[in-house]
Amino acid sequence: MYNFRTDLASERRDIFKKANSIENEINGIESEKEELSENISVERVKITNEEGQKAIGKPIGNYITMDIKQLRIAQDEDIEKSSEILSNELKKIIDSHIDKQGEILVVGLGNIYVTPDALGPKVINEIEVTRHIINYLPQYVEEGTRMVSAISPGVLGTTGIETLEILKGIVDNTHPKLVIVIDALASRSIERISSTIQLSDTGIVPGAGGGNTLSEKTLGIPVVAIGIPTVVETAVLVNDCLDLFITKLQEEAKSNEYLNQLKEQDNYETIKEALIPKEYNLIVTPKEIDDLIENMSEVVAKGINMAM
Repeated sequence: MYNFRTDLASERRDIFKKANSIENEINGIESEKEELSENISVERVKITNEEGQKAIGKPIGNYITMDIKQLRIAQDEDIEKSSEILSNELKKIIDSHIDKQGEILVVGLGNIYVTPDALGPKVINEIEVTRHIINYLPQYVEEGTRMVSAISPGVLGTTGIETLEILKGIVDNTHPKLVIVIDALASRSIERISSTIQLSDTGIVPGAGGGNTLSEKTLGIPVVAIGIPTVVETAVLVNDCLDLFITKLQEEAKSNEYLNQLKEQDNYETIKEALIPKEYNLIVTPKEIDDLIENMSEVVAKGINMAM
């Protein structure tokens, strides 16, 4: 399988199409894109069969990608609008899997002490949980309120327990009808860092670790994943910067045929091969990641709360 090094289904599809010179859609994949505002667009990718699954290495299911421009300088109204759109898309996914009263468990994956990986735990702090109130003080809860519980299970390095093991125990004892998992992702584009949200109904693999998949197959109930890219590899950064550099040369009429060819191809693998021997293929994140994580955690938490 092609080495995508991205968790985004839409990116994987684009990479596969470019690598195989495919102009139309890949067999087994359907997609549509909608511009919702000047700064926000939504792309829906649906993998319909094993051929599509094999092509981009993602399970059969639905993948919704929200792109939010200028989030680094987002105002309150931008965050509110983004949350509303996320809420609407999340509602559709939830309603397609469980009824209006089905209990939901929200899980924030990641390490609160590592900023690019702190998205999940930060979102959990803002989730409006209701399970305990409905159980013990039902007279104070509006009729029809959905039961919501939330947890941030930490990471294997600090707990010594796999996330799947923790969540299996919780699901078996509290019996939610659906799990929403929030996690940080990796991307193949520096433009997508903390400006893209991916929703899927196929689960997630925390830390890309084998055998630790959180899905309906492993937990016994539907798993909806919400992920946001917070890091890229150095090879991705160099490749994107090289594209920008070539574009600048072309704009200044200094291009030649070689540069045109270089611009057209994906140089990620070549750059990666040059970096790996010296262990330079680092995982990098923006210097303003603290502010970006705060913005994105607010968008996700508000979106989830409104969807409930």
